[in-house]
Amino acid sequence: MFSGLIEAKPTVLRIVPETGGIRLVLQRPESFEDLSMGASIAVQGCCLTIVAFSSTEMEFQAGEETLSKTTLRHFQPGDEVNCERALALGDRLGGHLVTGHVDGTGKLRSRSDEAEWSDMVFESPPELLRQMASKASITVDGVSLTLVDVTAETFSVALIPHTLQETSLGSLACGSRVNLETDLLAKYVQRQLQFTMQGNSLN
Repeated sequence: MFSGLIEAKPTVLRIVPETGGIRLVLQRPESFEDLSMGASIAVQGCCLTIVAFSSTEMEFQAGEETLSKTTLRHFQPGDEVNCERALALGDRLGGHLVTGHVDGTGKLRSRSDEAEWSDMVFESPPELLRQMASKASITVDGVSLTLVDVTAETFSVALIPHTLQETSLGSLACGSRVNLETDLLAKYVQRQLQFTMQGNSLN
């Protein structure tokens, strides 16, 4: 599990094609001093497993399923990506519970910058919008954000200067694709409502 609070923004060093997927090589952040084989790292909100690392690099593998459902297939060497290590028991939960299982991708429709702040509107698949509500949480490229408004086609968020500077969201342009994960609680509520409605229809 993760919190959606980004710890580092390392650079993509190499992308190596492999049978059934790719090997993704990222710069190792200096603050990631406790890496171990098999550890989980959220990369742009996608939970990946460390398969190799050195003092300067960390490597992950992503299969065809992951590539088809996330923006990882668009990565290029030189890109900066959001990274967060998995939570440990006892850690403070400053964002919200994030699984690292990307639900789908969205697209930045518009961006309004004022001083060092930014309001962004994203297009989203309708099945994900049904799991969103104003003032609830959403994960965009691994970043825990608060939803401002939700419509039939879009949702909006307001980004503070710190988020724009310390995450990859600051470099987004209109048309950019992003990974989305809706709030875990919203999924359970929707699932329960579906069962309730199905039960009522049978009575």
